Amino acid sequence: MRNALLIYPEFSPFGFWNYRDVAKLVGAKCPAAPLGMITVAALLPKEWDIKLLDMNTAELHDSDIDWADLVFIGGMLPQQINFLKLIDRVHSLGKKVVAGGPDPTSQPKIYAKADYLVLGEAEDSIIPFLEALEKGVEGGTFPPPRTKPDIKRSPVPKFDLLNFKDYLTVGIQFSRGCPFNCEFCDIIELYGRTPRTKSAEQILAELDALYRAGYRGSVEFVDDNFIGNKAKVKEILSAIREWSESHNYPFYFGTEASINLADDEELLRLMQEVDFRYVFIGIESVDDNVLKSTQKKQNVNRKICDDIHKIYYYGMFVSGGFIIGFDDETSETVRMIVNTINDGKICIAMVGLLCALPNTQLTRRLIREKRLFDNSGRLYMNNIDIDQSTSGLNFITKRPRNEIINDFMYILKKIYTPKSYFDRCLKLAMVLNVKRKSKPSFTGNLKNIIAFFRLINKLGFKPPVSFYFWRNIFIVLTTNPSALVEECNLIAMFIHFRKQTEFIIKLMKANEKNSSIKNSVA
Repeated sequence: MRNALLIYPEFSPFGFWNYRDVAKLVGAKCPAAPLGMITVAALLPKEWDIKLLDMNTAELHDSDIDWADLVFIGGMLPQQINFLKLIDRVHSLGKKVVAGGPDPTSQPKIYAKADYLVLGEAEDSIIPFLEALEKGVEGGTFPPPRTKPDIKRSPVPKFDLLNFKDYLTVGIQFSRGCPFNCEFCDIIELYGRTPRTKSAEQILAELDALYRAGYRGSVEFVDDNFIGNKAKVKEILSAIREWSESHNYPFYFGTEASINLADDEELLRLMQEVDFRYVFIGIESVDDNVLKSTQKKQNVNRKICDDIHKIYYYGMFVSGGFIIGFDDETSETVRMIVNTINDGKICIAMVGLLCALPNTQLTRRLIREKRLFDNSGRLYMNNIDIDQSTSGLNFITKRPRNEIINDFMYILKKIYTPKSYFDRCLKLAMVLNVKRKSKPSFTGNLKNIIAFFRLINKLGFKPPVSFYFWRNIFIVLTTNPSALVEECNLIAMFIHFRKQTEFIIKLMKANEKNSSIKNSVA
């Protein structure tokens, strides 16, 4: 028997997805629970004593580390600096570190000081690690096999390790991998281009586990492309529809998908019947020349705004991802992005600087062209862990770097002013065809009422935001009241985006002033 402490490193509060201030409105501490960590926990021996400490919700004390025989740390690229600091802290207390997750898998050399590196998908690589541990092996690297694991062998995550009150949503996973071939994407490098799926029985078992644990509310399918295998998705959705109906719809859902979701009305209808309420779509650029050169061919020759409005008709609002810094883009491309965000009523727009991620086709091309900076294992712009909204351009750009950064700031200034943001929220509410199935309990309704009054305190008395706040609430309440909950949720997100945008613009201006980097080959 061993004591295993699982630690999830902290994200920056300025990261796009880390909207803590919004989470606090409903008494939560951060948006999403660490699904990867509780999946690893389920793969460890049942006789072990396991504790989870998410540093986004709780403080780590030396006594926590002292308790452990082994400390497991997992994380992604935006957590890298805090991850490495954690390794040093654990070592200073004489304990061994087991490191894993997407970033150590992509860049194992950066994590070489960890005692054990368990790389790839844990369903496979954790087995030889545990065998070595039983033999008394003091350290080593455990690479993934060449073939990807069958995730039908993946266990039900240990949801019992979570304090559900700390999170806005809890994740589950249906598939890994994506059928597309985007040059800049590391998902296909990590998980392959053939989507591997769980069975309907597995998904229902996970929903059962959440239900029995007393959780109700938002469940997010964390798949990088939920619809990579549409036939399997429809099977899963049909099973969830029956399960949800028999359990009085305890959950509602969100996910990430490719834009071809709009092509399949049967799939859209099933998602609405199950109560999917939001979907993130990687749009990246609206210039077909850019899309072709980056191999995002699934988005070429599409009427993006029409596709998005079709998804709205089925009750789901769309969050869009956009990237600035591609070789073939121009400042006109950037203006087209602003128009698409406004015309498409995309309230939540993740706009980032292009980053050549480790082991991607883009990185390999930039190396051949001698354009990649030496510190390619870091997001280039800043020596801090945030995300591609505040970091990137770790290569010699085709356009002048300052022009790209100015275009990046132009988009943020245009889309996250109070008028622009609240106008999009209002226009979205007018077309969103909401047919909500999951209803909050009495306690849930009380929590939402308290959250609304907190939201009023944050935005309802401070001009000019207060004008747009009350305008939107009144118009939606009197014209499309079924969309009022979504409208309030999106309005609340302005708290985070205003803070993040101000931070980014300040950071970019400081970098522009202080940087001595020249956009030329050394």
